[in-house]
Amino acid sequence: MNTTPIRPAPESSVGRQALALAGVFQAAHQVDELARTGQVDDRAWETLIRATTDTAPESFESIYGGHPNNLRQGLEILDAVVGRKQANPVVLRYGFSLLLLMNKLRKNNDMLTELGQRLSRIQGQADHFGVIHENVIASLGELYQDTLSTFKYRIVVQGDPSLLQSPMMPERVRAALLAGVRFALLWHQQGGRRWKLVFQRGALKRALDELN
Repeated sequence: MNTTPIRPAPESSVGRQALALAGVFQAAHQVDELARTGQVDDRAWETLIRATTDTAPESFESIYGGHPNNLRQGLEILDAVVGRKQANPVVLRYGFSLLLLMNKLRKNNDMLTELGQRLSRIQGQADHFGVIHENVIASLGELYQDTLSTFKYRIVVQGDPSLLQSPMMPERVRAALLAGVRFALLWHQQGGRRWKLVFQRGALKRALDELN
């Protein structure tokens, strides 16, 4: 997984943190949708998978396709979080769990190296088959299972047991979780920290208002 920081411009760092954090919550939302309904929002899903397989993005904006609407689901959830509005507690749990998982990953250089190497190969698959092809999703799911799911801390996904056991569903859920960790790393690289969600809530809210 590419951990080379993409440096923020000072005037846009909070906005970039907001967009990256929106990616985390969008991934959390897609995990919940998959587990409960077996469905995903096509635009939101492709944005997440494309961001995960792009190991050498040209710019910060290219990671999410250059338009905030590609992260609209996540931005709406984040707006509810900073505005102290009602939000799906399961999605919030997944989102904050992804941030915790990212922090554990940052301390494991061997795992970071393995993620980066294998994602480079998966990017080749995406170039050949298409970014949301089942082969790509299966590879991403396998990568998550081989790496991040080996931590003692694990994200337990709730949903319809019959759906969660259906063909390709475990791989899709794991691919979404991997995407969430990718955006969590991006958030950290842009200066995002858990304490800022409390003490810089106003600045984050203003950045979200500008993105809407």
